[in-house]
Amino acid sequence: MDFKNIHIGSMISFRIAEINMNIERICNFFECSVGEIEQVFKQESLSTDMLLKWCKLLKYDFFRIYSQHLILYSPPVEKIISEDGFGTKSPIFRKNIYTKEVIDFILTQIKKGEMTKREVMERYRIPKTTLYKWIAKYGK
Repeated sequence: MDFKNIHIGSMISFRIAEINMNIERICNFFECSVGEIEQVFKQESLSTDMLLKWCKLLKYDFFRIYSQHLILYSPPVEKIISEDGFGTKSPIFRKNIYTKEVIDFILTQIKKGEMTKREVMERYRIPKTTLYKWIAKYGK
């Protein structure tokens, strides 16, 4: 899976094939034609409302793909102070929550020689101890 260049339509198409879902069921769920569903497969992005419907139908969290992209490719979050001098009222999420898919992705890059351990730590801001724990636990 390519977490850097996300083409959500092709990922939806892959999931449909993976679970062998009938196209008629999909058309009934969305109340649309086969042609309209095939157009979705060609789209690089979808509205969040539409993506949520796909998540429910296919029983797969497509939003997690975008979360993984943020973990791997976004800059570190700085503390935001509002005009009144207090912190933000928006929810704050921990950035360093890594899924098994992300860990596998990173360890594969090291195994294939695409990146060194140091490059992984610098690019993805992963602490040295965390990376070595992953290698010990999942590297076999």
